[in-house]
Amino acid sequence: MVPCVIFEDEHLLVVHKPAGWNTHAPAPFAGEGIYDWLKNREPCWATLAIIHRLDKETSGVMVFGKTPLANQSLTEQFTARRVRKKYLLLTDRPVPQNEFTVKTALLRVGEKYASRPGGEPAETQFVPAADIKLKTKNSKLKMVCAEPLTGRTHQIRVHAAETGFPILGDTLYGGTPAARVHLHAAEIEFAHPATGRPVRFGVPVDFELEPRLALRTAVIDPASTNAFRVIHGASDGWPGWFVEKLGDFLLSQAEAPLGIKQNEELSRLAQVFSARGAYHKTLSRQVRRATTANASPQLIFGEAAPERFEVLENGIRFELSFNEGYSVGLFLDQRDNRRRLLTGHVAADFPLCQSAIGNRQSEVLNCFAYTCGFSICAAKAGARTTSLDLSKKYLEWGRRNFARNGLDPSAHDFIYGDTFDWLRRLAKKGRAFDVVVLDPPTFSQSKEHGIFRAESDYGRVVAAALPVLKPGGVLLAATNAAEFSPEDFLADIESAAGDANRKMVKWHYVPQPPDFPISRNEPAHLKTVWVKMGAGFDGRA
Repeated sequence: MVPCVIFEDEHLLVVHKPAGWNTHAPAPFAGEGIYDWLKNREPCWATLAIIHRLDKETSGVMVFGKTPLANQSLTEQFTARRVRKKYLLLTDRPVPQNEFTVKTALLRVGEKYASRPGGEPAETQFVPAADIKLKTKNSKLKMVCAEPLTGRTHQIRVHAAETGFPILGDTLYGGTPAARVHLHAAEIEFAHPATGRPVRFGVPVDFELEPRLALRTAVIDPASTNAFRVIHGASDGWPGWFVEKLGDFLLSQAEAPLGIKQNEELSRLAQVFSARGAYHKTLSRQVRRATTANASPQLIFGEAAPERFEVLENGIRFELSFNEGYSVGLFLDQRDNRRRLLTGHVAADFPLCQSAIGNRQSEVLNCFAYTCGFSICAAKAGARTTSLDLSKKYLEWGRRNFARNGLDPSAHDFIYGDTFDWLRRLAKKGRAFDVVVLDPPTFSQSKEHGIFRAESDYGRVVAAALPVLKPGGVLLAATNAAEFSPEDFLADIESAAGDANRKMVKWHYVPQPPDFPISRNEPAHLKTVWVKMGAGFDGRA
């Protein structure tokens, strides 16, 4: 269940796009747009096509085509101006009393658009919406209905601003600063591609819903997932501060104790989510020198969490703890990747295995397994898993997670030891796996192999893993090393594959999930690529 989907049939997928999410990825490594996220989420959505777009800061109804018939029909209807769209906007400036039409030619001028001779024809009808009751306490705000008769970029925003009532929050065009651009695509009406009958889809406007919460509401199904990031630093307007909902509790993270405003916001969020208690963890680069008690999150207010408590993620149960040091037991930014193991679907036209997990019992090796989150999802899908980690404590934690999900730990392998050492042993024994998961820590140190830094040594761990990956198998490689660029990360993997005489048959790069939004002020930290590795260039594994 994806909450943002409001209608689906054989030909159409209709969604409610939240403000703050691009229609499509703005750049190769800049995060997924709603189109990319949906297209790669379900096999039946692999053929999704963009028919029209909404600006990043505009919320509302969007239609994607699923079939060639739908794509052709909708494109023709948009071109012929037979698609009717209705938008609602808020402004704090005076608005003409009667219905009126603005007709100009729009031309791009730097980052903006403006009415200029020689531009593309653009026409918008505006109707003051005095009959709509506003929830806001600001009585000076006025709602206006806008119907674009053409589909130019920023058309409504430009026409509203040039007529004297820029949209609230649209600072690019002179609007008063606000939490979001108060523009909403309320309705869309067209002829159904298959039946020819008129269809209309709409989503109600709620300008008072916080943009960051609207984004989470659009992608998180509360019935199956109650652990996600609520505030992601500068992308959500709080530089250096991160807050997660972990079941009945909130976890705050920053490099310093909470300030007054942060305390107030955390208390407000606790009310929004009916949290039983809130904790704070001080982020430190010297965490390895700290004791478990000092590294563990500290209770700020409310009820103390049990020593072990449970959260849900995509229907899978995970045990967490605030008493085990720096890490609580689950890294939420890997949620979508764990789901890929659970569903056996990596991306559009990219099944996880040639023989899908569950069809025959696939073998999955999870290196640096931590509390075995990837292993549990693979096992739940029918795979036999091997979890490898340098910590006995975390492997025992993983066994408990298996049991929480009705899985017999004795049917799977848990190996304690150094990853490099065990990869060499497994290769020597002739072991081969359908899927190998590599999500190493950014920094680690062992007596046998010395210091490991992801930025300089990632290729080395890939090279060690390839001998145990079957021809046609899939490598999941991930890192959260912030200074490790996506280009260098991918280059290291490609280089290791070439040195090992392995072909990268197919690959799919994915960033962190939407509740970890990427922005200029909060660049991506997580880098992940799924690679299908063929046999060697000479036909050998």
